[in-house]
Amino acid sequence: MSVITMDRLKAIEPILDEVYGPRQLNPDRDPVSTLVSTILSQNTSDTNTARALRSLRDRFSTWDDVVEANPEDVIEAIRSGGLANRKGPRIQAALEELEHRYGGFTLDSLASMPIEAARAELVSIDGVGPKTAACVLLFSMGLPAMPVDTHVHRVATRIGLIEVGTTANAAHAKLESLIGDNADRVYRMHVELIAHGRAICQARRPRCEICPLRSHCEYATSREN
Repeated sequence: MSVITMDRLKAIEPILDEVYGPRQLNPDRDPVSTLVSTILSQNTSDTNTARALRSLRDRFSTWDDVVEANPEDVIEAIRSGGLANRKGPRIQAALEELEHRYGGFTLDSLASMPIEAARAELVSIDGVGPKTAACVLLFSMGLPAMPVDTHVHRVATRIGLIEVGTTANAAHAKLESLIGDNADRVYRMHVELIAHGRAICQARRPRCEICPLRSHCEYATSREN
């Protein structure tokens, strides 16, 4: 990363903290639930994700019950989260893989691994990509993995923290290298960039005229010229 990019990150961090935080990382130590929840969160809102997860847990008492269930019953239980026909089988397959690998529905052994080994273990599970793996590592295990959703990717690109054209998958490693291995810092940047993307740096109509980051943002500067 260039000195300019590092300086830009240092400049925007206190602004994001003041406007949207600072946020505190409190790992939930329940990586299997986080894994399932993140699969449910794909292409839907936080509200729908929570509703679908709650419905799934109400319908099935244990993860074993989910694995053993008729796929149609799982799909029906999570229908409120959207794309249920895709997510239901994916959740069942992921849980079945955990049971096969670890002898139960657990990911606890990953917490003691080097982060790249833990990440590799997660993404080797069918249906688990870099974002889902990063969510499990950060939110449940307190490891400095940076989940990159559409908001993080958009805002980081516009500001100039990552190069234009960088894919979301590639952005995980680039942002982690830039931010460093402090999990609290990674978490703050993740949630505060999301908050900024929702409130100000929206996809179609970014509100650059009121953006607190505009003097540090490549996109805003280019619009002014």
